[in-house]
Amino acid sequence: MRPMWKGAVSFGLVYVPVKMYAATEKKNVKFNYLHDKCKTPIQNRRFCAHCDTEVANEEIVRGYEYEKGKYVIMKDEDFENLPSEGSKSINIVDFVDLADIDPIFYDKGYYLAPGEGGQKVYELLKRSMIETGKVAVAKVIIRNKESLAALRVADDVLSISTMFYFDEVRKPKAIPELEYTVDLHDNELKMAVNLINNLSSQFQPEKYTDEYRQQLMEVIQAKIAGEEVEMAPTAQTDKVIDLMSALKASIDLAKQERDNEKRPATTKKTSRTKKATAS
Repeated sequence: MRPMWKGAVSFGLVYVPVKMYAATEKKNVKFNYLHDKCKTPIQNRRFCAHCDTEVANEEIVRGYEYEKGKYVIMKDEDFENLPSEGSKSINIVDFVDLADIDPIFYDKGYYLAPGEGGQKVYELLKRSMIETGKVAVAKVIIRNKESLAALRVADDVLSISTMFYFDEVRKPKAIPELEYTVDLHDNELKMAVNLINNLSSQFQPEKYTDEYRQQLMEVIQAKIAGEEVEMAPTAQTDKVIDLMSALKASIDLAKQERDNEKRPATTKKTSRTKKATAS
């Protein structure tokens, strides 16, 4: 891992030198667009339809569309007095409880490591945040964009998650489908709560995998090997008519799966062996 940003956390009058590392990475399967006829990669061109010509980078300017087809042109000097990437500081604004931050505000996560000579103040900030159980709300500029951020301790390291501003989060009241009225029976609610309780456990991120990406890579590898690819048909789910029956069946299934998880591995292996012998 290589640091992508170097600066300091502003903690009152204390500055904590830090290096920022990306904490996450996208593992999507990437494809190139090809010309079907010759399988040549398609080029992305910067083309001006009005002049009927390709445009060089030095001929491109930034424009803000304030009305349809009308632009304000922004030049480099217009940005000179604005906060820039040169502001290498994470300025703590408030300390809050983690539970007070709605996860919808989180964007991208980073790790913060101590910078040169900053180990002591780094450890001071980390331990004081552990003692208080608080999360720092801060502002940081990354790639010429100022972001709100949450600074906290995770896995014994300072981590920071950029956040959306309040006016960047869309309000659900604008969704027309949410304007509805239904009648719920008490028994339906009780059984749904029972189902949630039976499915409840501690969050273990390692047990969740991207099955779509895995199957997609299997198809790709099979094509590379020149094999014929056959996909299992997707199971069709019947439309649920009886809500109570569906809830009861879901509860029974959840209990069965929970019991299977609690059984010792040797018992599971023995059961599988008996089934194989019987078959």
